[in-house]
Amino acid sequence: MKQISILDSTLRDGSQGEGISYSVQDKINIVKALDELGVAYIEAGNPGSNPKDMEFFVEAKKLKLDHSKIVAFGSTRRKGIKCAEDANLQSLLAAETQVVCIFGKTWDFQVTDIIHATLEENLEMIRETVAFLVANNKEVIFDAEHFFTGYTENADYAMKCLEAAVEGGAKTLCLCETKGGMMPMQCYEITKRVVEKFGKIAAVGIHTHNDSGCAVANSLLAVEAGATHVQGVLLGFGERTGNANLSSIIADLQLKMDCVCIPSENIQNLTPICKRVAEITNISLEAGMPYVGASAFAHKAGMHIDAVIKNPFAYEHVTPESVGNERVFLMSEVAGKSMIVEKVQKFDKTLTKSSPVVAEIVKRVKDLEHEGYQFEGADASFEILVRKAIGKYQPFFNLHYYKTSGEFPRFADDQSAFAQFKIDVDGKVVVTAGDGDGPVNALDVAMRKALEQFYPNVAQIHLTDYKVRVLDGKGATASRVRVLIESSDGDEHWATMGVSSDVIEASYIALVDSFEYKLIKDLERKFAKLM
Repeated sequence: MKQISILDSTLRDGSQGEGISYSVQDKINIVKALDELGVAYIEAGNPGSNPKDMEFFVEAKKLKLDHSKIVAFGSTRRKGIKCAEDANLQSLLAAETQVVCIFGKTWDFQVTDIIHATLEENLEMIRETVAFLVANNKEVIFDAEHFFTGYTENADYAMKCLEAAVEGGAKTLCLCETKGGMMPMQCYEITKRVVEKFGKIAAVGIHTHNDSGCAVANSLLAVEAGATHVQGVLLGFGERTGNANLSSIIADLQLKMDCVCIPSENIQNLTPICKRVAEITNISLEAGMPYVGASAFAHKAGMHIDAVIKNPFAYEHVTPESVGNERVFLMSEVAGKSMIVEKVQKFDKTLTKSSPVVAEIVKRVKDLEHEGYQFEGADASFEILVRKAIGKYQPFFNLHYYKTSGEFPRFADDQSAFAQFKIDVDGKVVVTAGDGDGPVNALDVAMRKALEQFYPNVAQIHLTDYKVRVLDGKGATASRVRVLIESSDGDEHWATMGVSSDVIEASYIALVDSFEYKLIKDLERKFAKLM
């Protein structure tokens, strides 16, 4: 099997993505996650660029890593300055990392028109910088910036830049597709020529950007051409349209291309670690991301679901477990009986496709989706629907009425609405009131006040997201809306849904499902302990 060293640049290249900013502790936590995954190198920033990065490198010295080497990033010495006097290089030494990644110009246009140096001066800057760092006991990765563009414009000079880095003692020559515009076969052919010339004296690497949507393909073809070092960002974010997505590349190389990127047993941690990095970064992990997204193994069409239940190989290119993900069957009007049976058997294993109640549930789902429900995004509401159909549901309260009212201008800084709520539980009637920032918030407050008197666990529920979608704009302000509420009790997360031409009623339906789902699960856990 071919050994590939992975360099993750989430903390350097990834941090250049729009809206992304890491604290020092964030960076430490991501280092730990990437080390747990088992990547060879973690490029953590430029210690000479800002105080935060330098603080990180001070803290990073205290870390005990099992798999990864932390890499400090910087540029070749400045024109007309000796290496020993260059502040950037001194910062790299002060970071005290075993490995340093140095970028240098390899496109003649960048040399003459951007840094205003002669072509020979640039070669000296590369050679002397690498040699200086090697003399200070550093393993040097040379990032050949704009290499592919430089090669197409002046191949002879681009290759001379790589030769200068090798003469200085660089261990790895990483070819950077900086503008992100190369097509895969171009990337393959150019990488192959570099491997043929330098592959026996230095490792050849690839660093791609996704401006033309080819970052992953370019990286994989570079490996096919002989590259043994791949750089990217675990979740693919970064400047402009982002960097090569390492979660896809690692899985492709390890599961499909007979390569070893990380310890074989660690590939099963890919999805959990991607989720952890997304959480630290404060972004949502894209549902459609290959291998690790929530939809990567999600099935919706009835015939697909039926086939996957019989044999997952019918529609899955790898097993979800191989990358730490899970299979999901989406509830919808096209899901069919196989999907229903798969879900209802959690509550009654005797039910089959031919059971009359399954047909009833299918019809009910189709009717509700025609009204605007979309159960694939609200599993908790679907579970309650199933429980009602099979007789395993009992309401926790009976509603007498609710009333909401709003006021403008606001009568308080954070409260503009009032709600009244009347229910009975086992014959005991309770009336509560609440105010809040809008009528839905006020209704939520009033409902909680009433329910907590009977079910204290309701206090554990927190709404984590609230979405409203207009289903048909033809009705203008009387249009039907779909409300999706996501909730959590700190341990579990669930989603519920309501549909109505009245946004308050739709919200009420979703809120009731959310509270009842929590109460049902708590009761089941309580009974399970008693058994």
